Amino acid sequence: MIFFVIGGSGSGKSEYAENLALGLKEHGQEKLVYVATMKPMDEESWQRIGRHRKMRAGKGFETRECYTHLERLSVEQNEIILLECLSNLTANEMFSEYGRKEEAAQAIKAGILHLAENCRHLVIVGNNVFEDGAEYDEVTMEYLRQMAGLHRFLGKTADGLTEVVCGIPVEWRKI
Repeated sequence: MIFFVIGGSGSGKSEYAENLALGLKEHGQEKLVYVATMKPMDEESWQRIGRHRKMRAGKGFETRECYTHLERLSVEQNEIILLECLSNLTANEMFSEYGRKEEAAQAIKAGILHLAENCRHLVIVGNNVFEDGAEYDEVTMEYLRQMAGLHRFLGKTADGLTEVVCGIPVEWRKI
């Protein structure tokens, strides 16, 4: 099953998604896997990665880094995958040397379907970056278009859909 968790920066979506993944363990045989998509580029990204590692400490997650080419990630049927986060993955696919540029969203969709077909559960975290009303340059607008397409795809595809607002989960689609 696919679960999509969305929220603004600092909304509590990461903590909610981790707890959701933990709660999906049914038989104790499932393995928790955190797929980290933030490629550390500067001190701020290292600090954010450190905060997330601290949040996950002691919860039993194995971390796998995947900055691009999600469809190549090796997964097993007994794994509960927590993919954090969609916006970093999109940026990596659009702007990194090995990314698929204008085909980023299509590549990520294929990767999501690959994971969903080959694991027990897939929890995806996404950022709500669409409500500021600001005007951006064409490159940023293309990033936002690709992200919006991925969000619409997950809105249609996900079995569970939760928006976290101010630490409060709003379940739009509940299993």
